[in-house]
Amino acid sequence: MKPIPYGRQNITDEDIQAVTETLKSDFLTQGPKVLEFEKAFAEYVGAQYAVAVMNGTVALHLGALALGVKAGTKVLTTPITFAASANSVLYCDGQVEFVDINPESFNIDLPLLEAKLKNAPAGTYSGIIPVDFAGYPVDLEGLRKLADQYGLWIMEDACHAPGGAFKDSEGVWRKCGGSGLAEVSVFSFHPVKHIACGEGGMITTNDKDLYQRILKLRTHGITRAQDELVEHHGGWHYEMQELGFNYRIPDMLCALGLSQLKRADQGLKRRREIAQIYYKELASVRTLKLPSVGDNFNHAYHLFVIRHEKRKELYDKLKERGIYCQVHYRPVYAHPYYRGLDKDIFLKNAEAYYNTCLSIPMFPSMTNEEVLFVCQSLKELA
Repeated sequence: MKPIPYGRQNITDEDIQAVTETLKSDFLTQGPKVLEFEKAFAEYVGAQYAVAVMNGTVALHLGALALGVKAGTKVLTTPITFAASANSVLYCDGQVEFVDINPESFNIDLPLLEAKLKNAPAGTYSGIIPVDFAGYPVDLEGLRKLADQYGLWIMEDACHAPGGAFKDSEGVWRKCGGSGLAEVSVFSFHPVKHIACGEGGMITTNDKDLYQRILKLRTHGITRAQDELVEHHGGWHYEMQELGFNYRIPDMLCALGLSQLKRADQGLKRRREIAQIYYKELASVRTLKLPSVGDNFNHAYHLFVIRHEKRKELYDKLKERGIYCQVHYRPVYAHPYYRGLDKDIFLKNAEAYYNTCLSIPMFPSMTNEEVLFVCQSLKELA
């Protein structure tokens, strides 16, 4: 059997045709495919507005800027995430602090967050960046209540969770990135994500003012002239109103994203089918702990994270069989750069998780034969 990676993109002939057609068109950037992708994605997650950008990190940076992060701003986030979630605050000269995870969902622990907020002077923190880790939606309804109580904004890092959803207290299913409970949400279109653009990202929001500011920041802080200025100066007139960036995404990547979006539900369905095979086949392996999911959450399964006390040994044995797993993630605060900011931080749930976690293969083009091979190998090696 060929090697099985933990994740893999799936590029079809339709994807290639979509990109080729755009390459032959009049626009390679700032063209119609960008707006088309934004509108289609906003509709997919149920948001009013969407802004396409170069990658998920850019989306986080622009979201933080639009929400007013600056020197002196303190923001809370989870330690179990890719570093970009926290880095986005530092890019704006803000400060980031970490709240431990819930040991079952691996998402930020709301009771621990509430305790941290209660013990801090009023106004200490400005916002929070929760992460729908591995595709498990955060309880944004509960988080929104806390945020409102303490005057915090929410930037949902939904990079793992397009298509994920949670049921609110009224029994309504709300999609990640479109619930209306976060000021902004961000997504990534890295190759191993649900929708692959090569590189790409999206910011969604229901706030028109935030939407317009993000649009401006995406393109150098420049806007086209108002009508009265056009009349005075000419149609070429434009203004740089604040310090922005060139964070635009090319049309051909948006064409790829649009093509992938058309089968996003199909890919999500397959991820959930694979997860169910894992749950069924691995339930009897006592040395493994499988991810748990609450009844009110629809997991998007970007990752399928198992836990094993001898993780390194298991990782090496699986690799010998051509099964390439990965570890997601080392706690952000444990990286040397962050240790330079706070060398004493230690969060017990995050540490316990990191010492045992292993992401096994999970991608829609996996065959049942490959999935069962992974299961059989785990039964024999774990």
